[in-house]
Amino acid sequence: MIPTKVTIPVPSKDPKKKEEEKPEQDAKAATAKKIKDEEKDGEDLSEEDLQLKNELEMLIERLREPNTELYRPALETLRTLIRTSTSSMTSVPKPLKFLHPHYPALQSLYETWPPSENKSLFADILSVLAMTYSDTQPRGTLRYRLLSASLSPADAPLSEPGSWGHEYVRHLAAELGEEYNSREFDEEGVEKVSEKNKVPGTVDDLRNLAIECATFLLQHNAEPDAVDLLEELEIVDRIVELVDDNTYERVCQYMIRCVNLLPPPDDISFLRTTHEIYAKHNKFPEALSLSIRLGDADLIRKDFNAPANPAMKKQLAFLLARAQVPKEWLETPGEDGMDDGESELPEDLVECLSNTRLSTQFKEFGKELNVLEPKSLEDVYKSHLENTRPTAAVDSAKANLAGTFVNAFVNAGFGNDKLMAKAEEGNSWVYKNKDHGMLSAAASLGLSLLWDTDEGLSQVDKYTYSSEEYIKAGALLATGILNTGVRTEADAALALLGEYVENKSVPLKTSAIIGLGLAYAGSQREDVMQLLLPYVADESLSMEIASLTSLALGFIFVGSGNGEIASTILQTLMEREDKQLDEKWARYMALGLGLLYLGLQDASDATIATLQAIEHQVSRLAVVIVDMCSFAGTGNVLKVQELLHYCDEHIEKTPKEKKDEKDTTPEEPPKDDTFQAFAVIGIALVAMGEDIGAEMSLRQFNHLMHYGEPVIRKAVPLALGLVSASNPQLSIMDTLSKYSHDSDLQVALNAIFAMGLIGAGTNNARLAQMLRQLAGYYYKEPDCLFMVRIAQGLVHMGKGTLTINPFWNDRTIMGKTAVAGLLATLTAFTDAKSFILEKYHWMLYFLVPSMYPRFLITMDEDLNNISVSVRVGQAVDVVGQAGKPRTISGFQTHSTPVRLGTTERAELATEEYIPYAHVLEGFVIVRKNPGWESEDKMDI
Repeated sequence: MIPTKVTIPVPSKDPKKKEEEKPEQDAKAATAKKIKDEEKDGEDLSEEDLQLKNELEMLIERLREPNTELYRPALETLRTLIRTSTSSMTSVPKPLKFLHPHYPALQSLYETWPPSENKSLFADILSVLAMTYSDTQPRGTLRYRLLSASLSPADAPLSEPGSWGHEYVRHLAAELGEEYNSREFDEEGVEKVSEKNKVPGTVDDLRNLAIECATFLLQHNAEPDAVDLLEELEIVDRIVELVDDNTYERVCQYMIRCVNLLPPPDDISFLRTTHEIYAKHNKFPEALSLSIRLGDADLIRKDFNAPANPAMKKQLAFLLARAQVPKEWLETPGEDGMDDGESELPEDLVECLSNTRLSTQFKEFGKELNVLEPKSLEDVYKSHLENTRPTAAVDSAKANLAGTFVNAFVNAGFGNDKLMAKAEEGNSWVYKNKDHGMLSAAASLGLSLLWDTDEGLSQVDKYTYSSEEYIKAGALLATGILNTGVRTEADAALALLGEYVENKSVPLKTSAIIGLGLAYAGSQREDVMQLLLPYVADESLSMEIASLTSLALGFIFVGSGNGEIASTILQTLMEREDKQLDEKWARYMALGLGLLYLGLQDASDATIATLQAIEHQVSRLAVVIVDMCSFAGTGNVLKVQELLHYCDEHIEKTPKEKKDEKDTTPEEPPKDDTFQAFAVIGIALVAMGEDIGAEMSLRQFNHLMHYGEPVIRKAVPLALGLVSASNPQLSIMDTLSKYSHDSDLQVALNAIFAMGLIGAGTNNARLAQMLRQLAGYYYKEPDCLFMVRIAQGLVHMGKGTLTINPFWNDRTIMGKTAVAGLLATLTAFTDAKSFILEKYHWMLYFLVPSMYPRFLITMDEDLNNISVSVRVGQAVDVVGQAGKPRTISGFQTHSTPVRLGTTERAELATEEYIPYAHVLEGFVIVRKNPGWESEDKMDI
């Protein structure tokens, strides 16, 4: 075995000396490595690169020479070399790489030159080189660009930023945003002069440069970048003049998608700018849908009157009818401000605007889908499939009452249910209910005959002569229900219900008032307001009547911000006695006030400030309701945070006890925590307009359910129902299923109802199965069983042809009347024991304004139905994607009419027809494509 030689290191005698030597050695090593690397670089360079490097260095030397005549050719050559250099996407262009070490020296040289045209070109080149030093010298690219612009003569302006390439423009855009944000402005928007401003130029210079960059970006398929840049410099409205026929569509789509993510007032300015672009390019339906979102009467009138084509006008009329826009907005006032005779609309347009075709078309749609036959209660319950057979005696009155609602919801709009419309003489079903049950039973006829004003009124009429007060009241409510969303010349609802508003009987009075609220929801009718408003202010009337009148006015003037109604409700809240404001009805008065400001954002600030001045604790409830309604569907993150703050308070509900008999301090009333329930619903209301926000809210609800007070836990299922109405997502379904077995029966009750809400009109088999299991589980709990039946009725609503989701037009427009209906229903469930399970179960009919057929019906220009081949699939977000990606996935091809789900989208399968509408939903008018046949022959 050969011994291995081991070298033992000898330790240094002086450790201090060694420590001193080390940095010196490191520095030498680094220098040597640098020299070696440079030599290596020189060796690695190809002959071509070496030649380029030497040429660039020679040009720099020329710039240092005293002979000024050499400067111009040298700079021109440098510019040409930089511009014409090509590189792969992952590497720096060669000229920039070789000039990088010389940048500081060139900067110093630049400072020595006198102002001239040459210096302007020099600054332009330095601006490009500054990109390689952006980490150590920020905003250099922008600084030299602006210096260059200030030096260039008027007759020889600076070349456009785009001439230096895409990367340079993107760099410049980023620095423009940074620079603009770093500058300070006073309250009037005038720039404050600061010593810190290293970059020359005014804000106008920055904005002019931004427009140049945006123009380049738009021409090179970078529309989102252009919009972002102009938004950052607060001149997004200038994009209207920059877009052309090729770019406007992508710009508008991106801007619309941004709206939900912007704080006010930027969101409104984006909508107005997009509207202006669409109007400029004669895209009438797109422009009108944005006017509807803005709720601007003048814009709506202008857009409606813009097209000359009568078929296009009819299409726009269908859009306005779906949005429940007041017909009066469209009539052009005469010179004296009054409507003159010539302003009246043609009859065919009035028909489209009034929704009078809705009933016949809906029944035709049912015939096509083969669901015209009425469904019995057993068809819905399928009791034979329930796990447990009920053995205990069931509250038959409650079972009959549940049957009334289920029958009404399932057969809604078809007018041929077995219990009411087709009942034998004697109408035995109404008499199978007691007192208020009779009211709901008679009113259910209105839901069965929904939208059918001719047939409906004659069928309901016989009940108005009944000797039973409750049946009569139900008939009045039925009149209001069947007129919901339909405007007729006869104005029957006002004629029939108006006289009962003054009636002494409370059921008749409230039914007439709510009937008017439903019949004229969204119409903003002044005459109805004058009729109802005195009942809000009259202190001799009960809180119930005053509050329900406020709610009815909220329905009629939803989202209008009507000052007269708002001030009357505020006055009432201030003047009513504390005892009256403590009643459960106060929440409906607050809701009526909130609905006036639905979606108006900051317009409610003055009202909220007034509410805060009210000493009674109802003010807190009213503030939350008005605030959440104002920001409904906006996705405003700050508002969601604010509402979450309301939920983290612990409210001590028990009154403080006196310490001893001598204590004379008045006993404090128990604190009301109802506002926390509305804060939870408010989170859903604000978040539901935007998918990501809605998804994030689910996590918050989960936390609230774990850690919240009982009043909060009770409201969480309702919020889940609202955030996903008629859109049964698996995760929400399972969550609600879990909550429906909660130990707190009020939570379970609300969860069961929320299951009905998320499945409303979908016929979802999984939900139906869950509800059947719950029916077996709760067979001994009459209240919960009643709610299971209601939920079953909702899931099969309109036999699967209706929706209560408030968003339409490809989920871009929020239907205000639909939101009002949902909120009024959920408000009843914030205290289900006192409202729905008491004698106010008729409040379930508040859902009616939210109900609308989920169909696509195609018509020709004379409004005759025609069958067209369409593809229906899940909607895909294609905003900002390159090329022309598919807008739907997993599609199936059908012939119209077709049924559309909440998240589904339709597109024409062939080019045989051209639609007038931009979104295939509801009523769509199509025309034959004149070039279609010739294309067909070409294929052959």
